[in-house]
Amino acid sequence: MIVITAPTGNIGHQVVDTVLAAGEPVRVIARDPARLRADVRERVEVVQGSHGDGQVVAQAFDGADAVFWLLPSDPRAADANEAFLGFTRPAAEAMRGLGVKRVVDVSALGRGTPQAGAAGHVTASLAMDDLIASTGVAFRALAASGFMENVLRQVQTIKERGRFFDVISPDRELRLVATRDIAAVAARLLLDATWTGQEEIPLLGPENLSYNDIAAVISEVLGTSVRYERIPARALADRLTARGMSGAMVQSMLDMMAAKENGLDDAIVRTPRHATDTPTTFRQWCEEVLKPAVHASGRQP
Repeated sequence: MIVITAPTGNIGHQVVDTVLAAGEPVRVIARDPARLRADVRERVEVVQGSHGDGQVVAQAFDGADAVFWLLPSDPRAADANEAFLGFTRPAAEAMRGLGVKRVVDVSALGRGTPQAGAAGHVTASLAMDDLIASTGVAFRALAASGFMENVLRQVQTIKERGRFFDVISPDRELRLVATRDIAAVAARLLLDATWTGQEEIPLLGPENLSYNDIAAVISEVLGTSVRYERIPARALADRLTARGMSGAMVQSMLDMMAAKENGLDDAIVRTPRHATDTPTTFRQWCEEVLKPAVHASGRQP
């Protein structure tokens, strides 16, 4: 039995589809089972509730061979560490007590760097990995770089203003990975019952791109000029606060972005294996995901 958390999310639903296609029995934890596609609901066992609830995870993990652990976003949390660790503690207890054999989670790059101790969300994510590892399960932490899908948050400004915004320097090279590639690696590990031990697997994407490079690719794919504009950290904080994010989580986000600016993601040197694991280029992603999203939101910029 393979248990998948966050099965309706951007990564989780892709993991579900791949594991089901392989013919393995799947159990999912879902707050709202109605959000599952009808064809998925017919083929999985559903445990309703939050995977931060001890009773829910105890029910879901009973008899589980493998678990895919994906933390939900909690923008209103009072503390970033507690958002990650507090939510995961009941699951860690269930993993230990119920003899779960293998766990795969989605985490972040940065372990071992000078920036990792004060990197907001990333620092908390690495602490979550340590908590899961402490249970003694066979464990793979998928240390992902920035998601290409984050660009989708700015589809409207790209469409209407021909711009997108962030606090990172325009020439600062970044690693970007498509969620489809994260899901593919996760599903491969969940379906493989032979691995043991504990390991971090960096997911870097096939190339480094600055925001200026990203703007150039978007412009070419959309056939119109799109440029990147760097904004002050305070402006980002104001935007996040206006969307309802708590002060603690805003600061955690700013700390993470500052750490990335200062080299948080740079410690891992890309190898051919990294490109094989995460082959989707940003241009391919723009053609297949961003461009349709822009069209769906109305006329092109």
